[in-house]
Amino acid sequence: MKIILTSVFVDDQDKALHFYTEVLGFVKKQDVTAGEYRWLTVVSPDQPEGIELLLEPNDNPAAKTYQEAIFGQSIPATMFEVEDVLKEYQRLKAVGVVFTVEPTQVMGPVMRAVFKDTCGNLIQIVQK
Repeated sequence: MKIILTSVFVDDQDKALHFYTEVLGFVKKQDVTAGEYRWLTVVSPDQPEGIELLLEPNDNPAAKTYQEAIFGQSIPATMFEVEDVLKEYQRLKAVGVVFTVEPTQVMGPVMRAVFKDTCGNLIQIVQK
């Protein structure tokens, strides 16, 4: 068994696609109309056949409540690994990304930072 897909709830799929591709650097993998929504996924450019991230609409009241609750408690919706947290922090900050946790050393050699994705989520980046 292996993980092939995970998701984050977003308040606007077009805005999320822009942020996750143009700002973070992911690549659009699937964009299929599904009723009034889209099955919209992105992948890492380094692993085009790897795990897909579904940019899932938060229109379901339970999804919206969950998303708002974890955001309100400063809990990241997901985590991405980067080679250099400080370098990524500087790159993202330079293009206007808002960080809620600046680069911080945690658990031995692990460095982390947390930012807002403009779609209702906190995202954590880590360097191992």
